[in-house]
Amino acid sequence: MSVENSPDWFDRALQIEAEDAFVEVQNCKIHYVAWGKVGLPGVLLIHGSNAHLEWWRFVAPFLADQFRVVAVDLSGHGDSGWRTNYSGELFSQEIMAVCEAAQLGEKPFLVAHSFGGFVGLETGHRFGDQLGGIIFADFTVEPPERYVEWGRKAELRDGEPARSTRIYPAKEEALARFRFIPEQPCKHPYVVDFISHQSLRSVEGGVTWKFDPGMFDFLEMGVDQRDKFVSLKCRSAVLLGEYSTDEGALAAPYMREITAGILPIFTIPESYHHFMLDEPLATVTAIKGILLTWIYSDQQDEMNEGLQKQFGAL
Repeated sequence: MSVENSPDWFDRALQIEAEDAFVEVQNCKIHYVAWGKVGLPGVLLIHGSNAHLEWWRFVAPFLADQFRVVAVDLSGHGDSGWRTNYSGELFSQEIMAVCEAAQLGEKPFLVAHSFGGFVGLETGHRFGDQLGGIIFADFTVEPPERYVEWGRKAELRDGEPARSTRIYPAKEEALARFRFIPEQPCKHPYVVDFISHQSLRSVEGGVTWKFDPGMFDFLEMGVDQRDKFVSLKCRSAVLLGEYSTDEGALAAPYMREITAGILPIFTIPESYHHFMLDEPLATVTAIKGILLTWIYSDQQDEMNEGLQKQFGAL
């Protein structure tokens, strides 16, 4: 796909070759796409709710010169299968299974956007000692007294049926309904057009969105996100959109407070909640800066430890 007057990064991102694959996790097929050579440091990109791996299409290829990069469709999203029930535990199993199947190596890194930040947190809670670190992308951990449960909405319906999948007779009708959540401008209309087309699937009678509209009806989330965050056994950082209005991304000051001010928090200027679509190259630079700092810090520690063992007794 090439668009008239689109920038070079848009065309290059679509032309760079990628590997398309599936892995089965707890009787559900999970779809992922990989870029970069096996053996490079591994990075897994996690999308937000009602989204899919194509949200990372204009970021992932430009990380692949220094990383083995994978973008995943969580269950209930994109081209992955749907479940009867969803949970943080199941999502974390999907993440680790994809890391293994895609050969991301030891201590892969996670970049987790929005609802994907919840998935990243759950994965870090269970498998933090197997991760190199987590970048929470426009996702923050709120104080317990402000936490609002997103899941288990079926319990609140008092017997009412769950939201059904809406079918549009014509693709054009569906595309006209496409919106970002929360709503925001995007200065790249060709990106919005690409993402919206990738968000649809054909069904009998027309087209519908790829996400499972009933996911939050049967999602087990838990209310202990603060405790899970402070007990992570891997590095973490926060990456924010300057103009984001997403309620789940407003508690960065609290996260800094409960980490005694040492949590790295970065803001991408002139961007909103979906900053990987607003400023993809700035997003690439920010991710590389954080991850390479962590990698070189580890290498420096290993070198210093080796020198200490070699010369410490002299």
